[in-house]
Amino acid sequence: MSSTTDEPLFLHDDDEEIKVDKPKGFWKILIVDDDQEIHAVTKMALADVVISEKPLQFLHAYSGSEALDRLSEHDDVAMILLDVVMETDDAGLRVAQDIREKLGNDEIRIVLRTGQPGYAPEENVVKAYDINDYKTKTELTRSRLLTTVFSAVRSYQQLKTINENRRGLRKIIHSASNLMERHSIVNFSEGVVTQIASLLGLNAEGIVGARAPHKDNEILVLGAAGHFANSIQKSLSTLNSEEIESAVRQCLNEKRHIQKEHATVFFIDGQEHQAAAYIETDRTVAEYDQELLEVFLANIAVGFENANLFEELRTAAYLDPLTGIPNRAEFTRQLQSISEKPCQETAIAVLDIDHFSDVNDGLGQDIGNLLLRSVALRLTEQLGNNVFVSRISADVFGITGPKSIVTPDNLSQLFILPFRAGEHYIPLQVTCGFTSAENTEQVNGKGLLKQVYIALKSAKTHSFERFDFYEPVMEQETQRRLELVRKLRSDFADRKLEVWYQPQVELESERIIGVEALLRWPQSDGSFISPAEFIPLAEYSGLIVDIGSWVIEESCRQIQTFDEQGLPNLRIAINVSVPQFRKRDFPELVEKQIEQSGISPERVELEITESILMEEPELVADILKRLKLQGVKVAIDDFGVGFSSLSYLQKLPLNRIKIDKTFVNNSAHKSGQIIIETIVDMAHRLGLEILAEGIEEPEQRDYFIGLDCSEGQGFYFAKPMPASELIKLLKEQKELTGTLRQSQRS
Repeated sequence: MSSTTDEPLFLHDDDEEIKVDKPKGFWKILIVDDDQEIHAVTKMALADVVISEKPLQFLHAYSGSEALDRLSEHDDVAMILLDVVMETDDAGLRVAQDIREKLGNDEIRIVLRTGQPGYAPEENVVKAYDINDYKTKTELTRSRLLTTVFSAVRSYQQLKTINENRRGLRKIIHSASNLMERHSIVNFSEGVVTQIASLLGLNAEGIVGARAPHKDNEILVLGAAGHFANSIQKSLSTLNSEEIESAVRQCLNEKRHIQKEHATVFFIDGQEHQAAAYIETDRTVAEYDQELLEVFLANIAVGFENANLFEELRTAAYLDPLTGIPNRAEFTRQLQSISEKPCQETAIAVLDIDHFSDVNDGLGQDIGNLLLRSVALRLTEQLGNNVFVSRISADVFGITGPKSIVTPDNLSQLFILPFRAGEHYIPLQVTCGFTSAENTEQVNGKGLLKQVYIALKSAKTHSFERFDFYEPVMEQETQRRLELVRKLRSDFADRKLEVWYQPQVELESERIIGVEALLRWPQSDGSFISPAEFIPLAEYSGLIVDIGSWVIEESCRQIQTFDEQGLPNLRIAINVSVPQFRKRDFPELVEKQIEQSGISPERVELEITESILMEEPELVADILKRLKLQGVKVAIDDFGVGFSSLSYLQKLPLNRIKIDKTFVNNSAHKSGQIIIETIVDMAHRLGLEILAEGIEEPEQRDYFIGLDCSEGQGFYFAKPMPASELIKLLKEQKELTGTLRQSQRS
């Protein structure tokens, strides 16, 4: 069968299997079906497929249990073609469930196939187990199968890359915040290589070296990645590379970054210790890449300094090295003891600091570490000796003690006053989950930990009081979410959703030059359901695609209305979600809606988040290029809060960067200004426009004017408002020929 035919794959396919040379690697495809012929036909149809220079390698299983055995033997399977009906009617669905829940594998892509259409899985099952596709065997032609396989393998490849990047970053954060004994420094240094390479869009190949103690002429390899991995804790001279040794020595001697033909050496400058990160590169690192890396390297320097400050704490196996209080392992041991000797008077709680990442992003991780120590100190001192306090993850504390002490009110009282972190006094809010030692029937220590985390999740999801107690009936929360999705679908069909608009202004004159379209869901009692609650539900249900299309249509229509009334020539910024980008015809949809409104494409600006760039980089790049050909503008929203690769910024057809309000809020502090000025300078070098979000004070406006950032948005100028109020405001501004704030005050 040729690749151009489109006959049913499982009915006609007589081609001979194509032999290929032994490759360097494979994409492993697991075929699970109780029909031997299906295995043979599928393998024949896909025998000559090569994706990213790697062919396919087929694994076979003929039952659900055998499929799980194969997956246990191979942890790098990219895709599974899974029959639904085998030894039981739902054997395939049980395999999908076990893959996600028991094996904990969220990377492998799952495609369900069945010869019995009546056994199609429910929509919630498809979403719960992250099932890529569902096809009947008769409709799955060779061309469709090829499309499905290409899409699934590329999705697996992207997930694998993203997870590897995140693991590298976690190594850095873990090592920078914890004690740096020998193996911790190894992990930290390996993470440095991995993350720098990731930021530059490269494979992780390199070393981190520093002068050996008391031996200034000898350079020790602290950590390494790639083909340098065997050199860890050895002298740099053992690499037998004069070029590498010379470059690292030059970097340390001259205390600056060194660019070579096939490598870059980054200088890591601490107050007392210096190091050099040698990274293999296939190109010259651009100046703006280096400038943004400076912020990253500054945090790395802090991490190396911490290695000597907290060495002694690692002698305690069950202590958290950063705060000096018990860690997760000790907390779990305490819970196990409680489960074995339950007491109705014992309470268990987990306390999660809200938006702690904003502190790290805005003020730096060294301030974040100081803040965590301050929180730990207050908890232990104020709760007393009868209460056990531990740090069980980055910004989560575990607490056990008498019910009379470990209460929501007592814990919240401890967070009324701000916490000191260096020169900063930082107010914090927390969310808490609680359970009782009496809930220990058939539950061990890990079970109690699970209970208290369920309560925490419930508190984060819908508790206005910011705490919740575990109840077995919390599974009913799923039903509530489904009901909310049903209501959202109904209200959208009844045209009850609204688009509001927040002005974007020219900072100097405060003249309105554009608006951002914001979705609102009003209720019959006059209240509004927060977008933070219903937008994720809309994405989960797939409804976001239709809602997003309507928002674009409504926004373009509203701009046309402004024009008809002789109002200023405004641009419109519209937020776009990942599911919308997954629609291949998305650019054509945007083009059609713009044409129907009669406005110029240059006045439409689509806002994407950094998370979209990381989730679907190739897809996003392709769609953005097609949109650019239409004349549509593109902005990155909330820039700086994610970990998007620098390499993407120079490849994507961007027009504007929106500086996240987290950084704007910290613009009065030196640490915040360093990040802001780095972002602004990078944007200028890339030829991008800049808009500062969340401006609430005149000092913030003046600060960004001084940075040659010409545009802003925030409550200082105007809150989001319905179209009718915006029209009134624009007319007042036009009549007064003054600024926005003059119009508001008149």
